[in-house]
Amino acid sequence: MATADNPAERTGQSVLQALPASVNLVIVGGGVMGLWAAVKADRIGIRTLLVDAGRIGSGASGGLLGALMPHTPDRWTDKKQFQFDALVSLEAEIAGIEAATGLSTGYRRSGRLIPLPKPHLREIALRHAADAGDHWQADGRDFEWSVVDNASDACGLDPEFTAGGLIHETLSGRVSPRLLTAALARCLSLSRHVRVIEEMGVAEIDPSRGRIRFVNDESTSFGHCIASAGHQSFPLLQRFAPGTGVALGRPVKGQAALLDAPGVDPAQPVLFLNGLYVVPHDDGRVAVGSTSEEEFDDPRATDGKLDDVLMRARALVPALRDAAVVERWAGLRPKAVGREPMVGPHPDHSRLVALTGGFKVSFGLAHKLADAALAAVEGREASVPPSFTFTSHLEVAATKRAVAED
Repeated sequence: MATADNPAERTGQSVLQALPASVNLVIVGGGVMGLWAAVKADRIGIRTLLVDAGRIGSGASGGLLGALMPHTPDRWTDKKQFQFDALVSLEAEIAGIEAATGLSTGYRRSGRLIPLPKPHLREIALRHAADAGDHWQADGRDFEWSVVDNASDACGLDPEFTAGGLIHETLSGRVSPRLLTAALARCLSLSRHVRVIEEMGVAEIDPSRGRIRFVNDESTSFGHCIASAGHQSFPLLQRFAPGTGVALGRPVKGQAALLDAPGVDPAQPVLFLNGLYVVPHDDGRVAVGSTSEEEFDDPRATDGKLDDVLMRARALVPALRDAAVVERWAGLRPKAVGREPMVGPHPDHSRLVALTGGFKVSFGLAHKLADAALAAVEGREASVPPSFTFTSHLEVAATKRAVAED
């Protein structure tokens, strides 16, 4: 498999190659969003340049967790339907990537367990089971949300956390973030239409002229530009939000850890409890996380907040109590001002397309959001919930400014 410290080996393209004078599409950012957009642009024959200020998959997409989880099935909305459709379709998308590259992504539709620590939570969970019966259906498949009792021993959980039983749902899954980004990068190394250049920071995007200027003062002309650089997209897009006075998004720090736990069955469902994720992977290791820190000093440092996450995970799963920590990770995830993914064209600059703001759900939605971004590139309507659009986020920012001024 390609290594994480050799960008040319991962992408098959040299960081020293010259920039093209012009392309149909520039994608800024080689995380999971930008990689999916580039792979799909290649499939439809769009001449594309993918640039990243660092190395492919080295930001938040190079994390550890890879949990693919839906919203609860109650109070159904277009947002929940979009996420459901994305999680269902991801299985076939990943199968295609693995077949094309011969690489494993660590994907498994493993399901999810949600412990119910208090008895009163059981009735709420049972109501959600009926909601899942109404909404969790696709392609002749029914995904279940059920409440089970006396399953702590079978699932390896401390019974202290299951006084109300356990929710078991079959829609969730997991993927290895690093293996998936490596497989997507490998697809691009085989592509006919996409060039990848790493360690190429962007200074300015000018959609009116169709020009992008890089930090080395070189530039390239484009037909469209997709900003998919995670939290680094927000400063690039901010100049196209005149008068809002409110940032279009911000980075949120997350911390996670990887434990060596050969005694944990990799086929076990993902565990989720009050913001704690426990994600078994195929290599006998278990990822646990994560924090959501809006205030922080060092974006890459791990500290006592991660120690607390580890303590909670070990209390929940006794098999992890003596598991050695093999990696501690911290990184910055993009949280858009509207709290939803931000995708689609700018209302006044149609050449400029956003594809960012996934926060904790990027790996489950990125392939489908990439479709929406490319629809905008091709002049078609981006099929996403209204709250996901670039326009909606601009409106949220303007509203926040108005409230602040009052």
